[in-house]
Amino acid sequence: MNKQQLANKIWESANKMRSKIEANEYKDYILGFIFYKYLSDQEERFLKKEEFSEEEIKTLSEDDVDTMEYIRTNMGYFIAYQDLFSTWIRMGADFSVDNVRTALSAFSRLINPSHKRVFDGIFNTLETGLSKLGDSSGTQTKAISNLIHLIKDIPMDGKQDYDVLGFIYEYLISMYAANAGKKAGEFYTPHEVSVLMSEIVAYHLKDRTEIKIYDPTSGSGSLLINIGHATAKHMPDADKIKYYAQELKQNTYNLTRMNLVMRGILPDNIVTRNGDTLEEDWPYFDENDPVGTYHPLYVDAVVSNPPYSQNWDPTGKDTDPRYARFGLAPKSKADYAFLLHDLYHLKPDGIMTIVLPHGVLFRGGEEGEIRKNLVENNHIDAIIGLPANIFFGTGIPTIIMVLRQKRENTDVLIIDASKDFEKVGKNNHLRACDIRKIVDTYIQRGNQPKYSRKISREEIRENEYNLNIPRYVDSSEAPENWDIYASMYGGIPVNELEALSEYWKAFPNLKNEILEPKNGPYMQLKVSDLKSAIRESIDVSNFKAHFTKEFETLQTLLECDLIGNAEHVEIPKEEDRISEDIFRRLENIPLVDKYEAYQILDEEWKHIAVDLEMIQTEGIGAVTQVDPNMVLKKKNGKEEEVQEGWKGHILPFDLVQKICLKEESAQLQKKSERLSEIASEYEEILDSFSEDDKQAANDALNDSNDAFVIKNISVVMKTLKSDSSEENRELIQQLAKVESLSREEKQLKAAIKTDAETLHIMTKETIEGLSEDAVQVLLKEKWITPMISAFTKLPEIQVDKLTSALQALADKYADTLADLEQEIRTTEASLTKMLDELVGDDYDMEGIRELRVLLGGDVNE
Repeated sequence: MNKQQLANKIWESANKMRSKIEANEYKDYILGFIFYKYLSDQEERFLKKEEFSEEEIKTLSEDDVDTMEYIRTNMGYFIAYQDLFSTWIRMGADFSVDNVRTALSAFSRLINPSHKRVFDGIFNTLETGLSKLGDSSGTQTKAISNLIHLIKDIPMDGKQDYDVLGFIYEYLISMYAANAGKKAGEFYTPHEVSVLMSEIVAYHLKDRTEIKIYDPTSGSGSLLINIGHATAKHMPDADKIKYYAQELKQNTYNLTRMNLVMRGILPDNIVTRNGDTLEEDWPYFDENDPVGTYHPLYVDAVVSNPPYSQNWDPTGKDTDPRYARFGLAPKSKADYAFLLHDLYHLKPDGIMTIVLPHGVLFRGGEEGEIRKNLVENNHIDAIIGLPANIFFGTGIPTIIMVLRQKRENTDVLIIDASKDFEKVGKNNHLRACDIRKIVDTYIQRGNQPKYSRKISREEIRENEYNLNIPRYVDSSEAPENWDIYASMYGGIPVNELEALSEYWKAFPNLKNEILEPKNGPYMQLKVSDLKSAIRESIDVSNFKAHFTKEFETLQTLLECDLIGNAEHVEIPKEEDRISEDIFRRLENIPLVDKYEAYQILDEEWKHIAVDLEMIQTEGIGAVTQVDPNMVLKKKNGKEEEVQEGWKGHILPFDLVQKICLKEESAQLQKKSERLSEIASEYEEILDSFSEDDKQAANDALNDSNDAFVIKNISVVMKTLKSDSSEENRELIQQLAKVESLSREEKQLKAAIKTDAETLHIMTKETIEGLSEDAVQVLLKEKWITPMISAFTKLPEIQVDKLTSALQALADKYADTLADLEQEIRTTEASLTKMLDELVGDDYDMEGIRELRVLLGGDVNE
């Protein structure tokens, strides 16, 4: 299974296994065991690389001091054979919770001194939590055994960016965050927010060969890792990135270290600290050697998502160099304290991004003074308004503020991205196209109506340093206006047609083809079929032809780069390269939104990248591989994994059947369709039966049930034939049809089952025997054809938007007030006439006369 399927399986199983343990707490245990497996597997891989035999590995113990020191020096730690994760798995029923306690204790004792800051205390949370996994040694052993068997199949080899481990670790953290409520903010920044911040930072740092990055509220470390991943794409050597992380809570601090280590980051590039960021600034020295290690921390980038508006103690901090220049944040809201801490640790040419609640833009008092000082000292580079409800555990509106120590420009870029998102479950999510649009806007610093605007320092001063986004960018929808004249007399106001000016510019002749003057500044449709008239327009045809011409070579390019070079293409960089190519093709094409195109690319790329990772890790032979299709089934009250057929390792069976086994698939489909038709014919016949017919049939069977059931039809028919009435003859004919259909249905079901099993095996054998040319054809159908098909629909989407907008305008003023008035009068007259036909007692007639008066009729009539 691919990494997404494996991650899903582990999450679903772990969720069932945790029983009554809180999800937020259980995450520390499963992630701890995953990390132990990683370290254990890394040691085994090192030993095999050093040509240790299996027998020599089995003798590894603390007693062999020379070997232990050799491993400890190279790995930073030592794990004896009896404590290896793989040994636990091999122990079977002999495994016990005591094996884990012994192993974790030994690990802590045998850390190499040079790696103490990375590994010291890293398993403390797991060690103290073992007792919570059961109320006895036996139940604890069972819970741990289930857990380690669940994660034993996670591959721990991250070569060629096949980062299955990192993906699963990040996936589990995100899923636990989604279920942790308000506690989620303690350890997780949503992935898409991390990516957004990462791309902004990476652009600023792209020309540097060595980088230091720092997260003072690191949580799980995911934000820091995403920054490193984004910047590494622009660097020749990713090992030149140094990671600094600080986290208050120890269990979360351990997550940070685990996450960084498992991403293959060199231990020398990991500098972490478990401490209170606001109370104790990053130490300038090692406590053991304060003179020799004095070194202030100034970095190229700081990223953070600190806790929102928490209490802090500003007492005595007015001389703290982090705050002295700008002021102290109020004790009930530490937001600006975190911001100023981040800013202090920036190099002069550095950049920082920080997530904050929206209130920091306009709250007064001490915060207003700090905001003023930041503006006057030219530190605020951009403010990005995010959608509400984008973070787990809180629905408050948030922003990303981008700051720099030194800037040439003095304006502030305001981006209101609060309206661009998709709703997923209870939360809003930024799509790939939303992120790309924000990043492009930040880089280009462009003004876009209802989206972004550069604000001068003078304007900010005029607004008394209030940076509330709606003051500068109004992203609200314009209210709908109704033209009084058009409402009375009909026609489409010219000024409302001007709202479609981008379409008239793209289609210069179309307006005159479908509209004509009505009266003064009003027009009306002159075509009866608007949709057809627009589609048949020469301008629209030329627009589509232009798009087709620009994109005609894209398929060949993708085939060459992705299929022809599948084993070597640089996966992290390739999506960026393709997107730039698509943007270039769209430069001279009006109307089509390049970010819609980018979203198509990104959605398809998610699947392509997974396949490319497998091909680059396992070789092109992975395409012709099939795997057992394992499913969970209940057996004796327990869920067990059993094989149910086969599935393609990369190629889906249905795709192979569609391309390589068309005839066999068509025959099976034809039989399935006939089976559906039979069900419809059954219904038709049953609906034609009267209740008496059903009763007659039931009586013939001596059936006491009210419902007519088709069974023992031959017995029914034989009984009914003894009565030669006309009604029975018709019933017998209908039942004969049912009997025939029943036989056909039975034969079809048997044939479909046999054919489906045969087709399944044929598909397996076809995949395993694919030629190189056939592999390329199928990869093209899986990767490229869906993408090209989606791209070609983009012009049609714009034409449909124009058609809908014009039709809405025409419908808006189609019924004038005069028409409505006439319709009311006609209805009243009709109702009055109906009243004339009513009769009743004196009181009824008095009521009817009054109703006629209200309807405008003559009371004397």
